[in-house]
Amino acid sequence: MPANIYAACAAISAAIAVSMGAFAAHGLKSILSAYQLDIIDTGVQYQFYHALALLVVAWMHQQRPARLLKLSAAAFLVGTLCFSGSLYLLALTGIRGLGVITPIGGVAFIIGWFMVATHCWQNKGNTDAS
Repeated sequence: MPANIYAACAAISAAIAVSMGAFAAHGLKSILSAYQLDIIDTGVQYQFYHALALLVVAWMHQQRPARLLKLSAAAFLVGTLCFSGSLYLLALTGIRGLGVITPIGGVAFIIGWFMVATHCWQNKGNTDAS
């Protein structure tokens, strides 16, 4: 995917995170328990962090396209869907079985970060001296 698609996905993800946070804080506060609201808050935090990370990866990919950056972007997207998505559904539906999906998202986040680190390490000597 081109870098602009990653950037668009990052912006949409950030918008969803803000929307979900506001919806939980204002629309669901009187309906959900404090525990359920905490679950949503955790999902929102991780989604927002990784929306910003995805935006940085998109920028890095635009500057110097690399396969590891594409894979990292994909890992962040999968991580967001699995981690934050499962937490949102768990909090809203109470289906405990959704909790088994959350760690898959966490692992995807970790893999994405290691891919960014590997890309940076491999390109440590490739700086422009202009």
